[in-house]
Amino acid sequence: MIRFTAIAIGLGMLTLVAAAEVLGQSAPKVFVSPNKGQSQEQQSQDTAACQQWATQQAPPAQTSGGHARGAVGGAARGAATGAAVGAIAGDAGKGAGAGAVVGAVGGRRRSKQEKQAAQAGAQNDWARAFASCMESRGYSVK
Repeated sequence: MIRFTAIAIGLGMLTLVAAAEVLGQSAPKVFVSPNKGQSQEQQSQDTAACQQWATQQAPPAQTSGGHARGAVGGAARGAATGAAVGAIAGDAGKGAGAGAVVGAVGGRRRSKQEKQAAQAGAQNDWARAFASCMESRGYSVK
């Protein structure tokens, strides 16, 4: 019964972490000003064309559904460690349950950090492609 309770609490914690996670990918801030007297209408047309071109050159980072793989791997490593520690303390099952929860949270955190790094890199690539396109059309980009 204690093992079941520990597993239920662990799954509940993972569910809460998954529900609370919000990874909103926002477009990078880029400031554009015309250098050759382009009209606002021309700037809008050039901006739209360059946004499309930048997306083709540097597509957004692939965002897989979630971090389940990292959580599962972390849970497995944590359960093994927890079982070993629990065996020393006299209850390997309780140790494995606690280790699985801690390991899952750690694995999920690592997975989330890797995903954020990939998104940041993709945003930077997109911003550079957009800036290159706009500069080639006679705009100053900062």
